[in-house]
This record gives sequence, structure tokens and C-alpha cells, in this order.
Amino acid sequence: MSKKRSIFEEVGTDTKAEVTAPQPGAIDRAPKGARRGIRVWLMIIFALVTLMILVGGATRLTDSGLSITEWKPVTGAIPPLNDADWASEFGKYQASPEFQLQNSQMTVSEFKSIYWWEWGHRQLGRFVGLVWGLGFLYFWLTKGIPVGWARRLLGLGVLGGLQGAIGWWMVSSGLTGRVVDVASYRLAIHLGLAFIILGLSAWYIFQMSRKDADLMAARRGGEAKLMSMTTGLMHLAFMQILLGAMVAGIDAGRGYIDWPLMGGQVIPDGMFDYVPWWSNFSENPALVQFIHRLFGYAIFIFAIVVWRRSRSSGNRKTQAAFNMVMAMVLLQVILGITTVMMAAQLHVALTHQAGAILLWVMILRAKFLAGYPVAQSVRG
Repeated sequence: MSKKRSIFEEVGTDTKAEVTAPQPGAIDRAPKGARRGIRVWLMIIFALVTLMILVGGATRLTDSGLSITEWKPVTGAIPPLNDADWASEFGKYQASPEFQLQNSQMTVSEFKSIYWWEWGHRQLGRFVGLVWGLGFLYFWLTKGIPVGWARRLLGLGVLGGLQGAIGWWMVSSGLTGRVVDVASYRLAIHLGLAFIILGLSAWYIFQMSRKDADLMAARRGGEAKLMSMTTGLMHLAFMQILLGAMVAGIDAGRGYIDWPLMGGQVIPDGMFDYVPWWSNFSENPALVQFIHRLFGYAIFIFAIVVWRRSRSSGNRKTQAAFNMVMAMVLLQVILGITTVMMAAQLHVALTHQAGAILLWVMILRAKFLAGYPVAQSVRG
């Protein structure tokens, strides 16, 4: 028979019963992996890709991209070590259309200055690939990659390898004789892929900075409309980056150095003089720079619309992120105008390119915070 209980005894106070601790949900029970280590690794890759973009910009602006006329992914890492090696490399360059049509008076000493830019650019690309490969192999062997992340991290490496192949595809276009420099549309594809790799790295860093459970909770409070508008701004910015590459590819930034007019006109003459007509969109300096300017105005206007929409957000960190985007858009417009009026001098043009990188990352961060707002107190 069961023991009689006092009428004053609390129900359920059986000391023999074991108290079971609350069990975490499926997300919390899933293996977390080396999230902190992977985040640091991605940050290193992000920094290296940023440097790669800037060195690539300097390589283009100094007309150094065609100084190495061969693609040797492994043996090409060794530069000329003596006078005979330099003479051999210079001889290969002398056979190129760029030398024969544009730099026929160049000496070996002058050749060395452009060679080191291109060699450094390619060497940095090899180093980025090495950092990615060693990091991925380490985290994979130690089972440090979180569930669902292996394909994403592997994809970065695949894109990096593709970038190397596209780089040579771009360089080879300048060795055919049809154009003196590389084809501008191939340069745009090369730079565009670099920004995609940079953007994915940044997005993964943002995701790795917070727990999966926190992201799931934050997503429920996301602002879908604001995130969608920011996606539109991101697409416009990406198109402007591609157009900027095309401007640099044909030195269009040095042909029209007045603003707000172009050659003293609102709409410059000769925008469709090239034959066939479609080649004007990639080879005609007047049309390419004109479109680049129009896109700049469109981005500025749309950025204001997005920024005004962000003012209704109740999250102060989200608002701050969009304030930074708006300020950077304004600064980038000023840098663009300055670059044009200073005939795309190296230091100014590189500053403008660095501004594009900053703006790209800021837009991605604002988009991320719109979709996954950081928790804050009721008082904000």
C-alpha cells in the first residue's frame, strides 16, 4: 500500500525522483565545428582577395598585364634570376602586339617595372589558392567544418581556380593583335568574379560570427522589404563595378576629363561610331564612360530611396549600417568625379577602386542585418 501523505505536503516533492535537465534543440545539438577558426581563415582570405583586387587594378593602370605572355601556374612562380632570363622574357614580350604597336621604344629596365606588377599579381593569386587549400584540408581532416558548410567552403576554392583560368583567358585576348590591351569585357568578367568571391567570403564571415540558433531567431524579425531593396542596390553596385572595369580596360577614364559634361557636351559625339554597332558597348570610350556615369547617378538616387526606407527600421544597428552605406555612396561619387577630372591617375583611381570594395561590403552587411537583425532591448 502506498504511504499516506500529509494534507500539507507539497505534491511532486519526491526526493528520489531524478530531475532531468532541459535538452537543447536539434540546432544546438548539431556539431558546431571550428567556427571561430574558420571565421579567422575566411577573414584572411577576404583580406588577400582585397589586396589581389587592388594589385590587379594597379597592374591594369600601369599597363603591366601583358608583360608575361605565358601561363605557367607552377613554374611561372619563379621570376627571371639573371640577365639571360630577363632577356628571354623581354624577347617574348617584344613579340606581342602591345610592344610592337605601343611600347617599341621600351628598354629591359623599363620592362622590369611592368613585369614585377604582373608577376606580383599572379604570385598573390597562387598564395590565395595555397591559403585556401591548406585551410580547407586542415578543417576537413580535423572534422572542423560545421554541418552544411563543406560545399560552401569548397565552392570558394572552385571559384578561385576558375578565376585563374579566366585571368589567362583575359590576358590571351591582348596577344591576338585585335586590341592592344586586353578585351575590356574579359577584364570585367575577371573583376566581377573577384568581387563575387569577396562577397561570398564576407557573407560567410557574417554568418559565422553568430550562432545558428541566433540566426534562426533573428530571421523571424527580419525586414523582408528592406532586404529586397538592398538586394536591388547590390545588383546595381555590381553592374557599376563591371562598367568600371570596362572603363579601365580601354582607358576611357582618361579620354573625357570634364564633369558634369563630357567633352563639353551633355551627350558626347561618336558614341556609336564603331562597327559593328555592338562593339561600342565594350570598346567605345565615349559610350562606355557615359553609361558608367549614368549608372553612378542611378545608384546615388536609389541609395537615397533605400536609406529613407531604412529610417523606419526599429533596429538601431540596422539603421547605422544603412547610414554607413549612404555615406559611402556619396564618398564614392565624389571619388569617381575626382578620378575623371584627374585623368585616372594611379593613386586616385586605386582609391576609387578601394571605395568600390568598401561600398560592396557595406551593402552586403546592411543586407545581412536587414535579414538577420541583431537583438536589442525593448528600449532600443
